[in-house]
Amino acid sequence: MIELGANRYGKAAIRLVRVARGADGDRLRDLTVAIALEGAFEAAHTDGDNTLVIATDTMKNTAYAFAKDHLDGPIEAYGQALAAHFLEAPQVDVATVNIRAHHWSAIDVAGTPASDAFVRGGEGTRLATVTARRGATAIEALVVMKTTRSAFSGFPRDGYTTLPETDDRLMATRITAVWRYGSSGLDFDAEFEAVRATLLEVFADHDSPSVQTSIWIMARAILERHEEVEEVRMVLPNLHHWLVDLAPFGLVNDREIYTPTSEPHGLIEATVRRGEG
Repeated sequence: MIELGANRYGKAAIRLVRVARGADGDRLRDLTVAIALEGAFEAAHTDGDNTLVIATDTMKNTAYAFAKDHLDGPIEAYGQALAAHFLEAPQVDVATVNIRAHHWSAIDVAGTPASDAFVRGGEGTRLATVTARRGATAIEALVVMKTTRSAFSGFPRDGYTTLPETDDRLMATRITAVWRYGSSGLDFDAEFEAVRATLLEVFADHDSPSVQTSIWIMARAILERHEEVEEVRMVLPNLHHWLVDLAPFGLVNDREIYTPTSEPHGLIEATVRRGEG
């Protein structure tokens, strides 16, 4: 017997910019949206029957239309509205909406934020994923570095090991942190900023014996401080910085001059969640 397995379809890379105009100045929202549906779509695959297939162009148009009335608040609320809309179709079992919010900030003009001029910021990309009525949010591409209090030692050595042990190194990474909320009725903007603040504070303030331990310390702090968060998944590439040998020039390099590399790099991932009981 040959049968169709798990499947879904949708519209990806929907680019959307919304300018909310107000007396105190404009607010700019720059989004990339993806919508995916799962449900009773077997006939489209096996029989060429499109009777129940919602056109992906319709998904795109719906994303634009919903931005008018549902994008005044958090991007999670916008995603929830879109997901709920598509779930109204009886053939849809699961609707997933993924939203990337690209950061822009008002340009500073003599100490005052401009009301209608913006610069693309380096704050990272905020991500919200809503599956049906369950939401998740993330910080993506937040580049951070510790210039001390980062170590890596005690690892196995064999004939192929050349990495020296160290108790003080640079640790640079590009954090992808995804956390899942236990409730959908939250102030998502406030929650996002609070969890982000915890993440950065703990990253800056802890001693790191390894990237693995750093993930555990940061994720555990988020769960301990924010009871509305059920689970944290973190991905940290180890963006190496190697000490430059200045001896040929008669100079001593006392942890001052480094050469950064992006490839190859270590990649460490882990999920930390609340246990049962």
